[in-house]
Amino acid sequence: MKRSDGSEIPLRCGRSWKALTRGGSIPSAVSLLLAQPFLLLLWLTMGAFPAWAQTRASLSGMVTDPAGAALRDVAVTVKNVDTGATRTITTDGGGHYQASGLPLGRFEIHAAKPGFADETRTGISLAVGQDATVDIGMQRSTPDACASGREFATTDCTLTWHGITLYGAYDVGVGWVSHGLPENGYNYEGESLVNRNGYQHRFLIAPNNLQQTGVGIRGKEEFRPGWFVVFNASTGINPQSGLLANASATDTANNGLPRSSYSIAIDGARAGQPFNDEYYAGVSSTHFGALTFGRQRALGTDAMLLYDPAGGAYAFSYIGYNGTMAGGGDTEDSRWDDALKYRLTYGPVHFGAMYKFADGSAGCYSASATWTATTCTPEQAHNNAYGFDLGGAYSKFSADVVFQQYNQAISVLNPLLGPQSLTASYQSTTDSINTNPITGGVNLIDTHNTVYGIVTDNRAVMVAARYTWDPVKFFAGYEYIWQNNPSNPLGVGASDQGGYIMSGVEDNNLDSEKLVNIWWTGAKYTYRSKTDFTFAWYQQRQNDFRLPPTCSPADGFRASCAGTLNEGSLYADHHFTKRFDAFAGIAYSYVSGGLAIAIPHKPGVPYNYSNNCAPLVGGRFTF
Repeated sequence: MKRSDGSEIPLRCGRSWKALTRGGSIPSAVSLLLAQPFLLLLWLTMGAFPAWAQTRASLSGMVTDPAGAALRDVAVTVKNVDTGATRTITTDGGGHYQASGLPLGRFEIHAAKPGFADETRTGISLAVGQDATVDIGMQRSTPDACASGREFATTDCTLTWHGITLYGAYDVGVGWVSHGLPENGYNYEGESLVNRNGYQHRFLIAPNNLQQTGVGIRGKEEFRPGWFVVFNASTGINPQSGLLANASATDTANNGLPRSSYSIAIDGARAGQPFNDEYYAGVSSTHFGALTFGRQRALGTDAMLLYDPAGGAYAFSYIGYNGTMAGGGDTEDSRWDDALKYRLTYGPVHFGAMYKFADGSAGCYSASATWTATTCTPEQAHNNAYGFDLGGAYSKFSADVVFQQYNQAISVLNPLLGPQSLTASYQSTTDSINTNPITGGVNLIDTHNTVYGIVTDNRAVMVAARYTWDPVKFFAGYEYIWQNNPSNPLGVGASDQGGYIMSGVEDNNLDSEKLVNIWWTGAKYTYRSKTDFTFAWYQQRQNDFRLPPTCSPADGFRASCAGTLNEGSLYADHHFTKRFDAFAGIAYSYVSGGLAIAIPHKPGVPYNYSNNCAPLVGGRFTF
């Protein structure tokens, strides 16, 4: 090719150089026409690219350590919250990551690197053509505090793996009671409270003094942003025997024995179930609360644990040992089976609601005095229940109001009586729906391993409060309970908790409405953060619901007469470590009037002794 001065410009093609001249190397008009479609397509493609890019977005940023230095090889996962699609990018030597070509929508970013704690950024929304920058600062992960036995014993680390936590406690002590009974392997409440059949002073192994010995597993797993699956399964164990806590078995173990041969017998919500504390699952949300279903603590039980100065300790708390208050009138109802429970916290205010579905068998009865299993009319289970809780906290003050209604509540009275009964060979030989005998030549309901109890419809309102004035916490509460004969009676053969069968029932035990009042107060003083000193006082009162109202020492008291039960306690609890503490204290309780009647049948049989003094020492280990 010639310059304007006439010289040629050499052009190299392959390995040879050729001169481009006007005659042969310049494109012809035909070749230009053929090239036009290609040029047009290229121009259209380049012109459309900016429009396409504007429908996408990108995320980028820098990942740094606590000192601000760039972190390389960090796995940064970008997740589309709307579709669930993910993309993982590894940071470069400068700690940078970039995810381009992202659709519009909501995203979250998760950064992970060995030796560092995972970091998550949420609430990222990408608009058209947006190039968002999200920098991430990562903290070095600390070793698991439970990695060694020493750390496990001296810290309060949780045994948690992937949101699932194993927990439990072991609590046992040695005590003395002024009027007690021999222990058995099923009892889980000790003998601190005055007992209707207690008759001798004795030293004993005292189980579960500050807390129920047992083990549980609970979990909380996120399945959508802000939404979690939750579950809990826990059970109580007797530390002295290794048996599951079983109040009903303490009664059946004494069936038919003379009163002077009894071991300790109690009534309670734990009846040997594999998970006798709680067994439930559900969903929870930070904004919408938690909804769970299964066997769960009643709302009154939750409130008792919060507002009892002794925290429900069996050795020092009447409302913890005797669940009448927690169960809204009956100790067995401190936990509800087949129950829905809803909890919501909004700022300083919290709300709870609970509903129990009817379950189990209601047994049967017959209008004939000579009835058999084939002529026994079935009853229907109406043991549904419901409750509400409203409470809140302001500064150092908190309070709750709880309402509970429980139908066909069962209160197990005593072991089935033997020959010492003043009215019959066995209490269970009468069905109180119509007082027809249950037994003939052969028992319709075998009295072996069965229970006997009173059935009522219960309604209760409780108010409780707590105030903190460091280093002292003050507690107070009051509950009013209405009890009536059941609108729908139970028959013999009705099912009680834990699979036990009722061989005797009393549906007409109350001459008129029974009114129960329970109040408590106390204080806890913390000394140098290691030692707690707790004082508590409890009282239960009932009205005179006997008709005719002939209640006096001269007329003879019955269980339907007015009466009181009082208990006071004082104890110290010292924490050697976060997990291990030791305690020592004393509880004193006494009863009077109708509450001092042990066997509520004509004529009334009183407690052997109307008071009990119970000092003890013990230790507890929790995890």
